Amino acid sequence: MSEKVTVKVERSVLHLPAIALRGLVVFPNNLLHFEVGREKSIAAVEWAVSNNSDVFLVAQKEMKVEDPKAADLYTYGVVAEVKQVMRVSDDLVRILVEGKYRARLSEMEDDGSFLLATVRPAPVRMAKPEELPEADVLVRNVKKSFDDLLALNPHIGKDVVFAITTSTDAAFLSEYIPANLLFRFEDKQAILDEGTLMGRLHLLIEKMHRERRMLEIDKEIAQKVDEAMDKNQRDYYLHEQLHMISEELGEDDDTTAETEEYRRKITALHLDEDREKKLLKEVDRLSKMQSSNQEGTVIRTYLDTCLDLPWNTFTEDDLDIAKAQRVLDRDHYGLKKVKDRILEVLAVRKLAPDVKGQIICLVGPPGVGKTSIARSIAESLNRKYVRISLGGVRDEAEIRGHRRTYIGAMPGKIINAMISAKSANPLMLLDEIDKLAGDFRGDPAAALLEALDPEQNSTFNDHFIDMPFDLSHVLFITTANDLSAIPGPLRDRMDVIELPSYTRVEKYNIARKHLVPKQLDACGLTGKVTFSQSALYGIIDGYTREAGVRNLERTITSVLRKCARKIASGEAENVSVTGTGLEKLLGPRMVKPEFLNRTNAIGIANGLAWTSIGGETLPIEVQVIDNGSGKITVTGSLGDVMKESAQLAITYARVHAAEYGIDSERLKKCDLHIHAPEGAVPKDGPSAGVTLTTALISCLSGIPVRGDVAMTGEITLHGNVLPIGGLREKSMAAYREGMKTVLIPKDNLSDLYEVDDEVKKNIEFLPMSNLSQVLAAALLKPKTVSAGHPRTRKVKPAEAAALPQTAEKPQPGAVC
Repeated sequence: MSEKVTVKVERSVLHLPAIALRGLVVFPNNLLHFEVGREKSIAAVEWAVSNNSDVFLVAQKEMKVEDPKAADLYTYGVVAEVKQVMRVSDDLVRILVEGKYRARLSEMEDDGSFLLATVRPAPVRMAKPEELPEADVLVRNVKKSFDDLLALNPHIGKDVVFAITTSTDAAFLSEYIPANLLFRFEDKQAILDEGTLMGRLHLLIEKMHRERRMLEIDKEIAQKVDEAMDKNQRDYYLHEQLHMISEELGEDDDTTAETEEYRRKITALHLDEDREKKLLKEVDRLSKMQSSNQEGTVIRTYLDTCLDLPWNTFTEDDLDIAKAQRVLDRDHYGLKKVKDRILEVLAVRKLAPDVKGQIICLVGPPGVGKTSIARSIAESLNRKYVRISLGGVRDEAEIRGHRRTYIGAMPGKIINAMISAKSANPLMLLDEIDKLAGDFRGDPAAALLEALDPEQNSTFNDHFIDMPFDLSHVLFITTANDLSAIPGPLRDRMDVIELPSYTRVEKYNIARKHLVPKQLDACGLTGKVTFSQSALYGIIDGYTREAGVRNLERTITSVLRKCARKIASGEAENVSVTGTGLEKLLGPRMVKPEFLNRTNAIGIANGLAWTSIGGETLPIEVQVIDNGSGKITVTGSLGDVMKESAQLAITYARVHAAEYGIDSERLKKCDLHIHAPEGAVPKDGPSAGVTLTTALISCLSGIPVRGDVAMTGEITLHGNVLPIGGLREKSMAAYREGMKTVLIPKDNLSDLYEVDDEVKKNIEFLPMSNLSQVLAAALLKPKTVSAGHPRTRKVKPAEAAALPQTAEKPQPGAVC
């Protein structure tokens, strides 16, 4: 390393005019051209020239400051000599300065004309003798780093290259290199601020490495831009050729604008990389096709469908429980337990918004309000409402869509519903899910498994869309009439809420508060027609028999149409519908009393049956034919299970014949005929065993069966009474037909919790554990009852209401 030559500067205080530099740093022993535009800076230059004075050049920290103070300037600057001044215009001067030595700013004054700086010389501390070997290594690294920069930026001036490559003076290089290379001014100032030569060399190497990395990145970007430009020019040239060829063939059709619009829409969706890449690939395929190409039409349909999907569009949930309560009470009368269950579900969603697995299944007879409850839930949650009818769906493709390889392919019902909803978190009602049916085209119920499984539906794959779509934010609600008709794996994914049949009082209140006002408005008769209480009860009792209120609404509409005709023809201005006038409007009563043992009769017992549309009464008749051959005849469209129950009843009668005064010899010789009225209606299930036995014992013993008693229960060979399902619906049927007492299996006591309070007020439920108890309660005057059997115990309504809820479901296909 060459000997250092240092300029000794007196450590005296200097007062010099100052120029604040923006984005520039001047180093000692270096020439620099720059322009001066601020008035104070021009005044400082002019004063220095006229007084043959040096100037203090110091960089300001923020370039946007117009009138800098001492706090806005860096501490270290350079005392320089003004070599040349050239006025470019009235408010712009170009000057040439040469840096002389480094100085420290002590104080800054502003006399109004220019800045006056008080500075002290601040020379750089040279390397100590023991630091000289390290300094030589640093100089070699500096020159190597410069060579690397020169390879990336060959436009550096030849004089600069020569001066750097031929010099070995560390002090010179530490000032010359940052002064002549395109470093950031902050980096240059950091080197100027460093007061030791060794520190400057370290900083210089660091800044040169950073600059080299920046140049490498800049080169890579420039290369990519050049490649992209070359590709774009090539594509443009090829597209122009294709355009000219198409024009010559008379098939000119410029799809550039169309494909660019597709690209813009796809980018605006902000999809993940895989989905966006797949859609853009389809756009590229479309851009290479003519509009007359049939495949191009398929691609357009596909892209339009994908773009219409609400990928990232959500509505904000309104989880106000009080509001939901008001909406449900406004739209539906009664159904207290159902509403409570729904509000509980909403409360859980409020406390845990990300909870999964809440797929609600509303099960109940037709017309009890399953669909309208789902619509009310959507309104209370402020969600979009879409409905999919699944009744009669047999093809799996209707759920999952068709693959695009087929002509006329289209997405499935779920994807179409999402497009209609225009929201990624709607309330989707899957109506009549128990009516799905599979055939050779697949099982649609199996296709729903993925959509309704919280662990899978975040990546639901429709065959037409052919990429995952997130259904995890959808609130699914399904409806069904018969829970047993839903496949087990599908039913396992649902939170079942059962809607009971309406009582007579509930139907009256629904008609008065909802159906009549709705139909009055629909018929334009508001204020012109009134219904009396007797009229509504007359319609309910005499013209409709159903679990829900659908036929009731239709009958009310029929009455209003006849009233509208009277008013429109001028016969009357207002019409009051009363119970006595119903037959003039609707004709004779349509509902006839069911065949029931309403009086105490021998050989007839009132049973109870469960159907998918609610509970029904099922009377059983038995007739004995003497001088026969012991033949047993069973009629009334009875299934195999009911026929087996009849065999059990006959066996019980033979075993216990003596207890009830039955002649066993007569029983061997007589023929028995067991019949269930309404023979055209198929009947099956084990729960008619109690009824069959009671009717048989009554007929053989001659003891009448009470006409106000209904019963249900399965029997065993030894006379035990087993639990059954559908007790709530069966008890509703007994209440509707005016029964006073219902005999139920003892193990079904817990099911009374689900029975409507009004039913429990009007019916006495007696729990039975064996047939002896049943016969003791159902027969008027049993001759003997075997000892040791426990007495029957009456269940009070309050006690029944407090029982735990462990309802047992009816067996598949059972009606009894």
